[in-house]
Amino acid sequence: MLKKSIPLCLKNLASSAARFFKHKGIDFLSIIRAYFKNIEAGAIVQGGSTITQQVTKSFLLTPEKNYTRKIKEVILAYRIDKKFTKEEILFLYLNQIYLGHGAYGVEAASENYFGKSAKDLNLAECAILAGLPQAPSRYSPFRNPEKAKQRQIYVLNRMIAEGYITNIQATEAINTKLDIKPRCNWYIEKVPFYTEHIRRYIEKKYGPDALYNDGLKIYTAVNIEMQKAAMKEIEKGLKALDKRQGYRGPLKHLAEEEIEAFSKELQEDFEKNPIEEGKIVNGVVIEVNDTNDTAIIRIGNAQGIININSMRWARKPDPEVPYYETRVEHPREVLDIGDVILVKLKNKITDSDLWELELEQEPNTQAALLSIEAETGHVKVMLGGRDFRESQFNRAIQSKRQPGSAFKPIIYAAAIDKGYTPASVIIDSSIVFEDTEHNFTWKPKNYEEKFHGPTLLRDAIAKSRNVVTIKILKDIGIDYVIDYARKLGITSNLSRDLSIALGSSGMSLLEIVTAYSVFANLGYFIEPVFITKIIDRNGNVLEEANIKRKKVIDQSTAYIITSLLEGVVKYGTGRRVQELNRPVAGKTGTTNNLHDAWFVGFTPRYITGTWVGFDDESSLGKGETGSRAASPIWLGFMKYVLADKPVKVFHIPEGVVFSKIDAETGLLPIPESKKTIFECFKEGTIPTEYTKRPDSINEPENFFKSGM
Repeated sequence: MLKKSIPLCLKNLASSAARFFKHKGIDFLSIIRAYFKNIEAGAIVQGGSTITQQVTKSFLLTPEKNYTRKIKEVILAYRIDKKFTKEEILFLYLNQIYLGHGAYGVEAASENYFGKSAKDLNLAECAILAGLPQAPSRYSPFRNPEKAKQRQIYVLNRMIAEGYITNIQATEAINTKLDIKPRCNWYIEKVPFYTEHIRRYIEKKYGPDALYNDGLKIYTAVNIEMQKAAMKEIEKGLKALDKRQGYRGPLKHLAEEEIEAFSKELQEDFEKNPIEEGKIVNGVVIEVNDTNDTAIIRIGNAQGIININSMRWARKPDPEVPYYETRVEHPREVLDIGDVILVKLKNKITDSDLWELELEQEPNTQAALLSIEAETGHVKVMLGGRDFRESQFNRAIQSKRQPGSAFKPIIYAAAIDKGYTPASVIIDSSIVFEDTEHNFTWKPKNYEEKFHGPTLLRDAIAKSRNVVTIKILKDIGIDYVIDYARKLGITSNLSRDLSIALGSSGMSLLEIVTAYSVFANLGYFIEPVFITKIIDRNGNVLEEANIKRKKVIDQSTAYIITSLLEGVVKYGTGRRVQELNRPVAGKTGTTNNLHDAWFVGFTPRYITGTWVGFDDESSLGKGETGSRAASPIWLGFMKYVLADKPVKVFHIPEGVVFSKIDAETGLLPIPESKKTIFECFKEGTIPTEYTKRPDSINEPENFFKSGM
């Protein structure tokens, strides 16, 4: 706040500074009064500090309470009063004083309580702020409006006594209606997981005292609107998944004689929060009719009707049976009279007092979403779960879950750097691994439990072929892949066995999204940025984020993987996100027992990952893959984020060339080739052999990777 912006009413802080413009930095009468109070109490309970002394304490001294510090405070206050004008001292004071709810200084407090600049405050509002320094919590207009009003009146009376205002002005101020802005709890309502992550970081690095008492200004990379979109899509995606999983039953069951009392309680709640279209509320079943396939639900004093079509989904949960194989035929399969259930109010039925309702259920699955801006590394969105109030566990950072096939692009990138190309052909066939020491035999299989014979590397990643990936990993080496993953930002422990080809090692969503960001940034690793700047209350910059780009893989490798992941979206397991209608690369991830579903994808602007699963690692249900359970959340979020952005294409770097190849053999095409495609290669790796004609007896040497 500028000096010229200080309202006159704030300069006249009569409640705590009646003698401010008269003393020389020290108010000896107050000190003597405090001295006797402390003697009486047997401890330091009152300080008698002037505004000048408080400025001295804030800027120049430590906060402990002892007589040595008090003597230093008095000496320095006297010197400051001689050096600075009263206006300058008051300016310093008003810009650093704590006024409650995290607001340091009157400008922050004015915005916090009244939603306006301090220069626009009226006398009534100034008096509220002037009464806060003594006890910001006790006199908070949010928490204790009555005490805040009493304190305001006290301040105004003191200002009358000191001659700053008249009785008429004070009366007008007392009668002025205060427009206290409802305080938005950003911590819980807007960005709770992000805020908690920042809080933990600050507390660990700077200590709790700095976090809570030093008035730090922390600037973050979060985008609130993107965060809101992510919350909306997670809720939408989890509700859809929850209905595919089936109906877990009523919230509780009431005896017939309990229904009336329960409904009266509901009505009391509805009188405070009226029912309206779109709301989800509790109701109790009072009639079930299988003849016309409806159920009547009482919601307080109102009633509604559920049609069978809105409860077809409510089958008995069975993770071994796909949702589309079972559906409810009659209401009595689901509901009984006395069941307390959740219903959504769709609309009032025409010419009726009844509501049209839908059967609802609160999801018990969890999800996480994290999105990074490619160019800067700024973490724009981090959602660690469905509801922070229910669980503060951050599944985007703290959770280590198996990524399944979402880990495969790292293996394929390592293979490209080992000489493989998108046109390399690997045999998709049965393979057996014997562990004689532990008497264990492993026979890996593909998701669809089929083998597909000679397979182009491009097709292998697009269709997420497990066996081909295992063969590639075995060929290039486990240690090599682990070292490669480390370069991309994977820090979690990785199993030193072939199971990592199937994403068997747990890692965080942040890790996997960071790894994909290297592909989006053409081989450069950029440290994810949550905090852009931290400034203390004196304006000192404690830390500031600078973009740190480190080249970790070849740009041609990064582009080729991006191209392969575009193929995943165009004709592979990521087809659902084609609906984005712009260049996008990504990969689904599904663990063997359907415990985890992932989709990690990127456009030239953002790298975004979604994870869906149960905290107890239960099965999501048959068919609930990364494609079905996770990618719709990703798609909905990215649609919102990119809605007003022009379409960008992935940049093709130097060192990448294109050639037409035979889509079956991976070699140069001939007129008889059934299908040809343009493929990308590193310079010097385009095939030199032509596909042999069908009548050719001799197959080309090394047509398939030997031993693969």
